[in-house]
Amino acid sequence: MTPAQSVPEPEVRASSPFSWVTIAWVSALLAICYAPVLYKLAYQWATDEDMGHGFFVPVIAGYIAWQKRDKIASLLPEPSWWGLALMIWAGVQLYVGTLGAELFTARTSFIISIVGAVLFLGGKRYLRIFSFPLFLLLFMVPIPAVIYNQLTFPLQMRASEIAEASITFLQIPIIRTGNVLELATQTLNVVDACSGIRSLLTLTFLSLVYGYFSEKRTWVRVVLFFSTIPIAIIANAGRVTVTGVVAQFKPELAEGLFHEATGWVIFMVAFAILAVVHQLLVRVAKYAEHRHELNTAQ
Repeated sequence: MTPAQSVPEPEVRASSPFSWVTIAWVSALLAICYAPVLYKLAYQWATDEDMGHGFFVPVIAGYIAWQKRDKIASLLPEPSWWGLALMIWAGVQLYVGTLGAELFTARTSFIISIVGAVLFLGGKRYLRIFSFPLFLLLFMVPIPAVIYNQLTFPLQMRASEIAEASITFLQIPIIRTGNVLELATQTLNVVDACSGIRSLLTLTFLSLVYGYFSEKRTWVRVVLFFSTIPIAIIANAGRVTVTGVVAQFKPELAEGLFHEATGWVIFMVAFAILAVVHQLLVRVAKYAEHRHELNTAQ
């Protein structure tokens, strides 16, 4: 007699609620619910120079999230009902923000909904994996007008003070009254657009993305993020200084195409300074690690 061959049982696969089909229909529902909010948000990206980077935020955040797909491929989802509670909260926030015409409340509820969906479908470990790209989404929402106004005025004053000192150092007569710079041939008003808030918002976003792709040390990333504040202030003061010097000889160049082009050049200089700061921090980190190895060996 020959032994009966055992027939292998069919492989049983656990159905994952975090499948591409589920992601597709949840994304479609969110897009339908938030269509008016997202339309107005995209319109502001296109018309508000302070939010020109808004179009890149969801693209870069989505790319980073896509890179993490291998981490969740073998990770069993653990759906959490707290995610559903978070999505309900976001729905209430959307309703309140729509009734009160409060754009920031309505727009941030979209991000809360995405966070809730990840938590509800995948669980805490999934949320931890996607925490950074989800955090980046905050940069696509313009900051509230109250906070914006509180930031712009100090930045205006600081840029005006540094520009006054720089122009005085160049032996050009100048009188500053608040944020108004009076030259012999021109009066320059450092308005909100020249406060540096625009470059600060974009530079902080780029510092996070740059740090994520080029640096593994957490403390270096944190220092890079906070270094954008003085870099943006100095760079914008440099723009005001250049404008003041040029206006001394050709007042018509203080506005228009030349002024806009100067803003782009100064921003690229600011990003280059950020890269230089990163290289300095890398050298400091390597030196500290080397010293630690020597102390350990002893």
